[in-house]
Amino acid sequence: MIDMKTHWDSVYGTKDPLKVSWYQEEPDSSLELIANTGASKDARIIDVGGGASVLVDRLLQQGHTRVAVLDIADKALDCARARVGDDAEKVEWITADITRFEPLHSYDIWHDRAVLHFLTSYRDRMSYVDVLNRSLSPEGHVIIGAFAVGGPERCSDLPIVQYDADKMQRLLGEAFRLEEQRQEMHITPSGNEQQFAFFRFQRQS
Repeated sequence: MIDMKTHWDSVYGTKDPLKVSWYQEEPDSSLELIANTGASKDARIIDVGGGASVLVDRLLQQGHTRVAVLDIADKALDCARARVGDDAEKVEWITADITRFEPLHSYDIWHDRAVLHFLTSYRDRMSYVDVLNRSLSPEGHVIIGAFAVGGPERCSDLPIVQYDADKMQRLLGEAFRLEEQRQEMHITPSGNEQQFAFFRFQRQS
C-alpha cells in the first residue's frame, strides 16, 4: 500500500509546483462557485488539499478573512505560505490526512479540487464523508472538483475515481442538495487536456 504522505511530500520535494499537472494559473471555477454560495467575507472556508494552489491568494485578495488550507504535504503548504508572504498569518495552515482530520471548529464552505478522486478505497471515502460531516456548519456548502467520467484514470502515478453528479450525490447522501454542477477542461502545464467535473452542494438543515 502506498503511504500517501510520503508520496505527496516526494512530489512537492522533487517537482516545481508550477509544473505539476493539476496546477492552475487561475482557479476560476472554484472562485465562481464559492461566490455563488452567497457566503460573507467572514465565512469560514477550508481548502482541502489546497497545497500550493493560488486559491488562498485569490480569496485573501477578495477580502475573505477566515481561510484555512489543509494538505497532507508540508512542502506544499510551505510553498503557499512563502508565496502569500505577510498574509500567511491570516491563514489557518493545517497539515493532515483528510481521512483522519479532527476539526477544531466548523467551516461554512468545504472546497476540494482533486483530493477526493484519489480515495479509491470505500473505507477512505467513508472516512472522508465522516470528516466532512463533522467539519461543516449546519447549512454549509460543499464544493468538490474531481476527474469527470471519461477523464483521466490515473494522476501522479496513482489510480483515481471518476465522478458524475449521481455518483457524488450517492456518496454525500440525502442530507446534501445539489445546487450547481459544471464541466471544465483543465489544460495541464504540459498542454494535456483533463476533463474535470465540479459540484456545489448545500447541507440541508
